[in-house]
Amino acid sequence: MNAMLETPELPAVFDGVKLAAVAAVLYVIVRCLNLKSPTAPPDLYFQDSGLSRFLLKSCPLLTKEYIPPLIWGKSGHIQTALYGKMGRVRSPHPYGHRKFITMADGATSTFDLFEPLAEHCVGDDITMVICPGIANHSEKQYIRTFVDYAQKNGYRCAVLNHLGALPNIELTSPRMFTYGCTWEFGAMVNYIKKTYPQTQLVVVGFSLGGNIVCKYLGETQANQEKVLCCVSVCQGYSALRAQETFMQWDQCRRFYNFLMADNMKKIILSHRQALFGDHVRKPQSLEDTDLSRLYTATSLMQIDDNVMRKFHGYNSLKEYYEEESCMRYLHRIYVPLMLVNAADDPLVHESLLTIPKSLSEKRENVMFVLPLHGGHLGFFEGSVLFPEPLTWMDKLVVEYANAICQWERNKSQCSDTEQVEADLE
Repeated sequence: MNAMLETPELPAVFDGVKLAAVAAVLYVIVRCLNLKSPTAPPDLYFQDSGLSRFLLKSCPLLTKEYIPPLIWGKSGHIQTALYGKMGRVRSPHPYGHRKFITMADGATSTFDLFEPLAEHCVGDDITMVICPGIANHSEKQYIRTFVDYAQKNGYRCAVLNHLGALPNIELTSPRMFTYGCTWEFGAMVNYIKKTYPQTQLVVVGFSLGGNIVCKYLGETQANQEKVLCCVSVCQGYSALRAQETFMQWDQCRRFYNFLMADNMKKIILSHRQALFGDHVRKPQSLEDTDLSRLYTATSLMQIDDNVMRKFHGYNSLKEYYEEESCMRYLHRIYVPLMLVNAADDPLVHESLLTIPKSLSEKRENVMFVLPLHGGHLGFFEGSVLFPEPLTWMDKLVVEYANAICQWERNKSQCSDTEQVEADLE
């Protein structure tokens, strides 16, 4: 009798369980997608100067809130995963010419050259020299999207193809791209300077490319000649300091490390004959046993230690990371420098962001831009679910470059006026 009386209450219990399950799922979704995170303008770190005041007036994106897609845009993981998986949506196909340069050690470096599709806003000849991220090249969708947008804003674009990254270009020496080697980028820049003696340069680097371009500019003062400014997006600044954080499971960095290492292994093994073949005069420190260690590597650090550092004769991983990181060169850059990172980038630990923050406190030419969201090279924009082809990052780089060009033009005009007045006196 009691059982019969209790039976009608069972559906209510089940409904309560279902409601609790739905609530739990919604809670997990809200937490994973970071839906409660606010949207805001990026945090800016800079010194008060004429240049910084001009940039704040000329670059609305610096003071306007960045609004990512409503459903998933506040998750740095999804932003990063979408960039890694599809690069960009509805990516254009800009037309360019591939150039080949034979390096001193016999390596064949390539870059793609894209002519401007409109007149630049200041009417000058400006070339963007672009260094992509790790194992990337001019055919990557995020590069194609950015190049197309830059062309339409009057920029000639030269995009480095990292040595060994293009699947249809064979290596012609026992060496491929490394974390901080600037040889190929420098060769591309020198080609542009000789071929277009009237042009001025805007230097742009994405992720690993940001490390390379900053290191290149800081290596010698001559490398900064004819350079208007430099933009670095989503780099980590110090490989030595990053290696420990990249082995941690916090923010799934260890998992990302494994995926990137697996991709690097595939690229290296696709060139195994050029790098490890019996007919190859490979570096003395590079041995056949390193190839066997490569198969079992599960992190970028293991690959760098067993293979990459030996291309340039470094005795240890510590020495390689210390010498090849741009952190020790940043203070030697005197042209305007914009450093961009996302606070939710799962690949770059927040402790590494003290490097650009500290630099911006000491140097008037440096501005550090830190939006809350964007992931690693994501920075997608869009209303609810589907992102727009152009990203906040694409627009910010071009907007900053335009502002610097206007700044330089105004300085030049002011100098000319002062000279005329001096002559009249």
